Amino acid sequence: MFGSLLTKVFGSRNDRLLKKMGKEVAKINALEPVLEALSDEELKGKTVEFKERYAKGETVDELLVEAFAVVREAGKRVFGMRHFDVQMIGGMVLNDGKIAEMRTGEGKTLTATLPSYLNALTGKGVHVITVNDYLAARDADWSRPLFEFLGLTVGCNVAGMAPQDKQAAYQADITYGTNNEFGFDYLRDNMVFSAQERAQKPLHFAIIDEVDSILIDEARTPLIISGQAEDSSALYKTINTLVPTLEQQEEEDKEGEDSTGDYTIDEKAKQIYLTERGQIRIEEIMVEKELLTEGDTLFSAANITLLHHVMAALRAHKLFQKDVDYIVKDGEVVIVDEHTGRTMDGRRWSEGLHQAVEAKEGVNIQNENQTLASITFQNYFRIYEKLSGMTGTADTEAFEFNHIYGLETVIIPTNQPMVRKDLSDLIFLTAEEKFEAILDDIQDCVKRGQPVLVGTIAIETSEFLSSFLKKAKIKHKVLNAKFHEQEAEIVADAGKEGAVTIATNMAGRGTDIVLGGNLDAIIAKLKNPSEDDIAKAKAQWKIDHERVLELGGLHIVATERHESRRIDNQLRGRSGRQGDEGSTRFYLSMEDSLMRIFASERISNMMRKLGMERGEAIEHPWVTKSIENAQRKVESRNFDMRKQLLEYDDVANDQRGVIYEQRNELLDNEEIGDVVSAIRNDVINGVIDNHIPRQSMDEMWDIQGLEEQLKGEYATDLPIAKWLEEDSKLYEESLREKIIVEFDKVYKDKEEAVGADVLRHFEKAVMLQSLDSHWKEHLSAMDHLRQGIGLRAHAQKNPKQEFKRESFQLFTEMLENLKYDVVGILSKVQIRAESDVEAVEEQHRKSEEVPKNFQHESTDVEEKQMPRVGRNDPCPCGSGKKYKQCHGKLA
Repeated sequence: MFGSLLTKVFGSRNDRLLKKMGKEVAKINALEPVLEALSDEELKGKTVEFKERYAKGETVDELLVEAFAVVREAGKRVFGMRHFDVQMIGGMVLNDGKIAEMRTGEGKTLTATLPSYLNALTGKGVHVITVNDYLAARDADWSRPLFEFLGLTVGCNVAGMAPQDKQAAYQADITYGTNNEFGFDYLRDNMVFSAQERAQKPLHFAIIDEVDSILIDEARTPLIISGQAEDSSALYKTINTLVPTLEQQEEEDKEGEDSTGDYTIDEKAKQIYLTERGQIRIEEIMVEKELLTEGDTLFSAANITLLHHVMAALRAHKLFQKDVDYIVKDGEVVIVDEHTGRTMDGRRWSEGLHQAVEAKEGVNIQNENQTLASITFQNYFRIYEKLSGMTGTADTEAFEFNHIYGLETVIIPTNQPMVRKDLSDLIFLTAEEKFEAILDDIQDCVKRGQPVLVGTIAIETSEFLSSFLKKAKIKHKVLNAKFHEQEAEIVADAGKEGAVTIATNMAGRGTDIVLGGNLDAIIAKLKNPSEDDIAKAKAQWKIDHERVLELGGLHIVATERHESRRIDNQLRGRSGRQGDEGSTRFYLSMEDSLMRIFASERISNMMRKLGMERGEAIEHPWVTKSIENAQRKVESRNFDMRKQLLEYDDVANDQRGVIYEQRNELLDNEEIGDVVSAIRNDVINGVIDNHIPRQSMDEMWDIQGLEEQLKGEYATDLPIAKWLEEDSKLYEESLREKIIVEFDKVYKDKEEAVGADVLRHFEKAVMLQSLDSHWKEHLSAMDHLRQGIGLRAHAQKNPKQEFKRESFQLFTEMLENLKYDVVGILSKVQIRAESDVEAVEEQHRKSEEVPKNFQHESTDVEEKQMPRVGRNDPCPCGSGKKYKQCHGKLA
């Protein structure tokens, strides 16, 4: 009560913001006569002046009044259109990084030109984002003459563009495009092989058109780039035949004597190492099978992949036992958990080990569809320095916009008063009666010539209704959200006298329904029109427009309520644009899904007890209110789902940020010798710690194991036992230092042999290849982890906390493995010239150039896999409440 009293005295926050911005509009209007007096060249010169002032330290906000006044004047000269005062307020809201709720027909596309121009003056780029390629191309082409008149460039970013065209689109001052394409480009830029291949600049300012559709409706479905993992099944099978011919070495090599076996096993570390004899033997067999050329070695730079395959096959045969480490079930290799003894369905070993075990057991070698990169829209758009949006319906989701994105919603008043009549809902007992009433309403409008738009929530309903109208011989058009260009044409005609259009609620979004037909579309259909032809078309359109207004404007018929009030409001907003006449009516039945799930049985029983006759309807504000309460429940549940997805993706987002930052540093820096040196020291210290624990007694040292690991994994043969025999003063620290010095010396010798530049180039290539390979495997492991994490709730554990803990553990392991992998490759591989480095880069490029799928699809994996939840069980959402007290209330 006290709050409502304060609002009456001081006005709501929305009112106060509008009042404050109204003062700025008055300043803009005061500049109009001054700018009208300028020539075209002088007006264009203002852009150069603003850029210079920005460079000298003036802020974008300080330039706003003059810049907006210049855009308005340019709009008058280029389009013959003057920005309304409310559009100026809308532009200010967008510039402030807020959401402008502007009703349909209020000119959002023209409004967006104001903050786009202002923020493009910074030279950092502006992205105007919309829901489909057609609208992106249409808006870019429509606004281009205005921006080019003012000396700015416009790009359009759509799917299927060549890389150089995409780069050119992003270099433009203002870039139009779709949300999917901007998101995929961000992921693709973090998969390139050189800095020159990147398309996007740092993400500065975005204006999202139909912001509710993009940030709310599509927020539960992340963008995923996936690719078929390289098909190496033939290679796995071939190498699988080589391994049984190898013999294990039982005793350690004696100095001066040849190896007595082909490999050694370290059972404690679950590792296997090739001896020199084993390497020669495998190379000979590979030459016979034409996997290697004569004189080539397994350790050359171009054969890193072959070496991985050999080591995977060795581990599969010699370290992993059937019915101990895995079982074969239904033709698949299933891992057995070494701690619990339980099978782990759906989990796969990484680094090619699983495929090597499949080859060993003679089962089908699976090539998984591997996730290469993914991001949710929430996390992509939160990267922008400044984000804003516009839509006709944001107020019902204002809390979510503020909570997730930090975006405040400001409701912009209409330019003309709204006179549309929103008639109360009619509720019938059965769907059949409802459709009969809809048919009567449409027939009444057709008789009078009033245009009708029939909104459905599903394509199935629109097709059923179409067949219903065909039987009644009513001419109509059907609009389903499939073909965006055709949509625009049908929507352009939907306001003509006598037009009947059936559309799904989202179809034709972004295109206004103008009473009497769309004048621009009418003129565009004329062949080589003269000035006289255009004048006649305009005069005829004016007559048609007035005629439709007299008939009551556009009448909206909705066949049922959507589960979101926002979508219903969008449908209503199609009528009554710019102060036009119009009316809307929702027809419902107790068989509609929303009514069936949420409206209590009492309403149905009451309707029957009242003895309602066929075709009779209930029309009462109480019923409408109860339906809106049901919609609020569904909106709340959907918000919880989107929030849950975000909480899971936030974990992956932190990791993604670390990896992408490291990757970009690798691409941007020519010299990474210091990084490699630090990694090498970390790895060698780690190897030494495994065999010579810090501050330990001599008896605890495993010198033989240390020598074997250094030789087997890092191709560095150091006589550590001999040093200790010869120098009794060698203690733990001095021995550690001596090993590191000798290890570095071996690496330095390699650098001197091939040249520092070649080695630096090779280091960079290996780092990039290993980083990409490990990151892909990590994404796959995260996918598997997410699939079953919801089940942890049954063990009284919070799934989100468990996911955070385990994913952090996976990430830490991945970074550790990455370091050891890089140092192992750099130590083992023999490079002779720059061509060897180029071979590694080419190998990496080929492995990444698999056919890619660009998906924007649902991730409800844990929901699909969840068993039935009992009323008293913990809620799978991870809230810690019982199911009946949480999401069970909504079920």
